[in-house]
Amino acid sequence: MKYLRRGIWYVAGRLLVICLVVGLMITAFYYAMNLTNIQIILKDGMASRAKYIMGITEDAGELSKYFQAVWLETDDMITAAAQGNTPYADYNVRGIDHRLEMGFLWVWPWENSTSLDISEKIPRIDGRVKGLKADEVLAAGGDVYPPMWPEAEYKVLLARENGQWKIRRLTKTGP
Repeated sequence: MKYLRRGIWYVAGRLLVICLVVGLMITAFYYAMNLTNIQIILKDGMASRAKYIMGITEDAGELSKYFQAVWLETDDMITAAAQGNTPYADYNVRGIDHRLEMGFLWVWPWENSTSLDISEKIPRIDGRVKGLKADEVLAAGGDVYPPMWPEAEYKVLLARENGQWKIRRLTKTGP
């Protein structure tokens, strides 16, 4: 009887350790998967937003891959770009150097929303004033090159809908 009890406790102890290790591996896998998905959504989404506002991309439907529709309707810069009222309307912008820095993020595998701080800047914009608008822009005191993108810090709220992460809200927290 003594040996049977020892044998059962030995197997139970090893089984518990194996279950803990497997559970930790599954948690690490899902954390890495969520972290990677969120980073891609943020980097590509914010770059697509900047490209749409600058007129590089004219397809607003592309933004719905990264942002929730409710937020797209309330974003002032996207609304201004749709109406042609951005500072970049008189410029042919060909490319940008988009940079995004993200703060620390922890998201459990079972969570459906998370938030983090990001910092966005575009140090270089490749473009020039449109040919027919050049005289108007220069007469109004403008420059031949497009204006600089305002550096900003945001608090981003992301939500998972139908298994895909999307940006729910951007709140500007700094200049």
